[in-house]
Amino acid sequence: MKIHEYQGKDILRAYGVAVPAGKACFSVDEAVEAAESIGGDKWVVKAQIHAGGRGTGGGDKLADSLDEVRAHANEILGMTLVTHQTGPEGKEVKRLLVEQGAPIKDELYVGLVVDRSTQRVTVMASSEGGTEIETVAEETPELIHKVSVDPKTGLTEIEAEGLANKIGIPDELVGEAGKLMQALYQAYWDKDASLAEINPLIVTEDGRVMALDAKLNFDESAMYRHPELEEMRDLDEEDADEIEASKFGLNYISLDGTIGCLVNGAGLAMATMDIIKLYGASPANFLDVGGGATTEQVTEAFKIMLKNSNLKAILVNIFGGIMRCDVIAEGLVNAAREVDLSVPLVVRLEGTNVEKGRQILADSGISVISATTMADAAEKVAAAAAGA
Repeated sequence: MKIHEYQGKDILRAYGVAVPAGKACFSVDEAVEAAESIGGDKWVVKAQIHAGGRGTGGGDKLADSLDEVRAHANEILGMTLVTHQTGPEGKEVKRLLVEQGAPIKDELYVGLVVDRSTQRVTVMASSEGGTEIETVAEETPELIHKVSVDPKTGLTEIEAEGLANKIGIPDELVGEAGKLMQALYQAYWDKDASLAEINPLIVTEDGRVMALDAKLNFDESAMYRHPELEEMRDLDEEDADEIEASKFGLNYISLDGTIGCLVNGAGLAMATMDIIKLYGASPANFLDVGGGATTEQVTEAFKIMLKNSNLKAILVNIFGGIMRCDVIAEGLVNAAREVDLSVPLVVRLEGTNVEKGRQILADSGISVISATTMADAAEKVAAAAAGA
């Protein structure tokens, strides 16, 4: 789950991470009032969307007066902001963050992720802040320094200060930077985060270490432990179909292809999408109905897929173990009867109650293209989509 920058900074502030004074705003007048209450003579007006690259897209602007705050807020609020992470369609800006300007001397980077190879949290730090860390990793990987954190000890003072030294923090600020990194790690750990990133981490001209930007993502599976984070969720920033699917316990992700996929099990879903690509087509979605789906869930899954105007065919690939093939078949029949099934439907069923499932489909009167293997299914659905 993603949250906005201002929400991430609120969390980090509670853990002792230094961040600029700022307020979230939902109107131009609120932005001006925020600048007045923050004080100072320089402010930054920042678009709040769930995407990076906002500054280069025109979503971050420096203001030297309250009139400029008003002008920038009026320009940014309601704009469709296009960045390298939004896609060409962009995202509408519905909220702003107004912050006190900071006198920047150096821009650095610190981030935390789980390293699958070590199964530990890895803290990464670099002197190359303010740019995409992926670009640094590709062009100058030697400038990224890492610590694999022992979960029994957490990020130690020695480890944190060692990273601070390596990225060029001035000697007199190493202790402060180390404490900031330790606080960031603790927030990451306590909140079940999947990503924590401060880019840039700045050293100011007046000798402070501060998080100028903050990005926090969280493990969806852990949200039952964090109702306070669930309340931060901004549904305007999420795919409407994914939200609808989650209401029915379905794992759904929209993609840009033309073939809808309904599969049981995430691994089989990934393999199904791969083999669709192998046969020259592209999946329109990832949809895992899980091992215990009901007829209602299957019906709703079909409805969600059929909302996609780019859909040209649907592939149902079920390997029934816990998930019974007759339940899937009943769901397909119900869905086809409730909605206008205007695209070819390819079905591959194997496993528990497979004959019963096939019989339900055969007796339904629905036009179904049967497949025996994954390759057969992928070949048939690609051909059906091409002819649609």
